[in-house]
Amino acid sequence: MRISKAAFLWAASVSLACAQPSAKPEFEVASIRASAPEAVGQGGAGVHIDGAQVRIGGLTLRDYIALAYRLKISQVFGPDWIGSDRFDIAATLPEGNKAGQLPEMFQALLANRFQLKYHNEKRDYPVYALVLAKGPLKLKEVPPDEAGKAPEPINVTAGGSVAGISVNLGRGSSYSLAPGRFEAKKLSMAVFAGNLERFADRPIIDMTGLTGEYDFAFELNPDDFRPMLIRSAVAAGVTLPPEALRVLDGNSSASLSDALQQVGLKLDSRKAPLDVIVVDSAKKTPSAN
Repeated sequence: MRISKAAFLWAASVSLACAQPSAKPEFEVASIRASAPEAVGQGGAGVHIDGAQVRIGGLTLRDYIALAYRLKISQVFGPDWIGSDRFDIAATLPEGNKAGQLPEMFQALLANRFQLKYHNEKRDYPVYALVLAKGPLKLKEVPPDEAGKAPEPINVTAGGSVAGISVNLGRGSSYSLAPGRFEAKKLSMAVFAGNLERFADRPIIDMTGLTGEYDFAFELNPDDFRPMLIRSAVAAGVTLPPEALRVLDGNSSASLSDALQQVGLKLDSRKAPLDVIVVDSAKKTPSAN
C-alpha cells in the first residue's frame, strides 16, 4: 500500500490562506522526473532538505500543490491524474534563500513547468474540530529545542503496508499506526490534526489552543484499524478494489473520537468554510529540465 506524504513536511506551518505574494522566490535549478514504477510500489515517500539541496520523491501533483499553497490535500481538487501520477523533484535553493520560502518556490515551479492554472473557492465542509475533552489531559510536553542551535537537515520518510503505517517527520517528530494503537512523538496539535484526518471521514481542524509539542499514545479498537488504513490509502490517491472501499460504508470516526479521550482530546462534528484550490488545467508531462 502506497502512502503519500506531501502534507507531512509542511504540516507544522499549515495555513488555510491561499494568498499569493506578488514576487515569488524561485529555485536556482530544478529537475522533475516521473517516479520509477518500482519505487512507487515500495510503499514509501521521502523528503530530504540539507543546506541548499532539496530532494522529494514519489509525490503526486496534488501533493505538491497542497505543499506550495500550504493546504491539506483534501483542499485540492482537479482531474483524477493529479492524485495518481507521481514525480521526483531535485532542486537547489538560490543563495540567501531559506527553506521557509519553499512553498513560494514550489508555486513558481508548478506554474513554470506544469503550466498550472487554478482558481480559489471557499466551500462549506462538515469537519471535525479537535478539542479538549472533559477528562485530564494526558500529553507529555516535549521541551523546546535549544535557542540558537544549528538547524539539522530535514529528513521525512514514510512507509505503509497492511501491517500499519510509520511516518518520520524529521527532527524527532514521528507517528505510527498499528493494529490497536496510535503512537506519536514530538507532535504539535496542528501537525497531529493535519495527519489524523488522513484516517478520518472528514477534515480535522485543531481547536485545542495547545501550542507545544507532545508525546502521547492511545489504544484503538482493532476493528477500526482496517478502515483507517483504507482511508489513508484513498487520501494518498491509491486505487483500491470495490470490496475494499465497501469497508468504509457506514463507518464513521466516532470510535476514533472515543479513543482520543484516553489522552484528554476529542473530535466535535461541525461545519466550517474552508479555502480550496480547483485545478483548471496542468500538463501531465512537465516541461524539460
